[in-house]
Amino acid sequence: MVDEVDFRIIRILMEEGDISFSELARRLNLSESTIRKRVEKLKKSNVINKFTVIVDPPKLGFNSVAIVGVDVEPQQLLKVAKKLCELPEAKNVFISTGDHMIMVEIWARDGNDLSRIISEGIGSIEGVKRVCPSIVLERLKY
Repeated sequence: MVDEVDFRIIRILMEEGDISFSELARRLNLSESTIRKRVEKLKKSNVINKFTVIVDPPKLGFNSVAIVGVDVEPQQLLKVAKKLCELPEAKNVFISTGDHMIMVEIWARDGNDLSRIISEGIGSIEGVKRVCPSIVLERLKY
C-alpha cells in the first residue's frame, strides 16, 4: 500500500529524477536509509518501474516528432503492439480506446525519415489496417 510519504517521494522523483537520496531525505525530513528503503519497496512492487531521462528530440537531431494512430485487425492487436515496441524510432507505445487502437510516439530525423518509418516500418506490419500520423508542433509539458 502506498501512503502519503510514498506519494511525496514519487512526486519529487517525477519532477527531479536525478535528486540524491540525501537531498530527498532532507526535503522530507526523513533519514536517508528510510528513503532508500521506501524507494526500493516502490521498485519491488512495480509502483516505480524505472528511472529515465527526458530529452528534447530536436536537440538530438530528431526534428520530426509524431503521434501516430494505428488501427489493426482486432485479433492482431497485441502482436502488432509488440512489433511496434521493437521499432527503435518508437519512443512510447500505447494500446488505447477512442479514434485509434494503438498510439505511438515516433521520433524521426525529418519528414522523409518519418514517411519511411510509417510506410516501411509501421505500415508493413501484418495486421495494420490504417496509419494516421499527427506531427507534434511543440511539446508544452513533460
